[in-house]
Amino acid sequence: MKDLWTAVDRYFEGVLFPDDPVLTQVLAACGDAGLPPIQISPGQGMLLFLLARIQGASKILEFGTLGGYSGIWLARALGNGGQLVTLEADPQHARVAASNFERAGLSGVVDLRVGPALKTLSGLREEGCGPFDFFFIDADKKNIPHYLAWSLKLARPGSVIVVDNIVQGGAVIEKDKGDEGIQGVRRMFEMISEDPGLAATAIQTVGRKGYDGFLVALVEEEHVVV
Repeated sequence: MKDLWTAVDRYFEGVLFPDDPVLTQVLAACGDAGLPPIQISPGQGMLLFLLARIQGASKILEFGTLGGYSGIWLARALGNGGQLVTLEADPQHARVAASNFERAGLSGVVDLRVGPALKTLSGLREEGCGPFDFFFIDADKKNIPHYLAWSLKLARPGSVIVVDNIVQGGAVIEKDKGDEGIQGVRRMFEMISEDPGLAATAIQTVGRKGYDGFLVALVEEEHVVV
């Protein structure tokens, strides 16, 4: 089935998206640098672009830069004077991403922070960064509950939060699975279900990346920062 899903993805991309030499070069640079091929697909990138543009985002926070592919989609959605802050734990990934942001002409609107996100986030708060209009969480799954909690601290009513890889090939329903990533995703869902200030939905997807999905949440109420 994955071959069929991939073929359909390629059909959609061929019909809906013009050729983008910059993004092609970015993907090639990620491959040449040996980065894992786990970035979002072009269709998912366009979805992020559209969601951020529809939301009118001027400040975006991304968890998990990798080679900068998703960050380019997000940064392109910003209006004049907008900024993307993107967090990456791996210095090698960050070096590739910085080069790719420069290649895309976006260095001036991207603030790439290197180091474990849970340490970097404290610095953002101390600097008075935020509130952010849009969040994209695509980092290590075991820490997703922490990333969600930090997003709420740095959000405002009306902020949008998107979380990738929330189906995990269907393993998300396995409550007794010992995988820390699966349990992190499940805890995130529990947090959302217990939070009356959030409205959210989860969408299952198939495509070139296999069987997975994403969550979209709207912050409806201001959250107390502690």
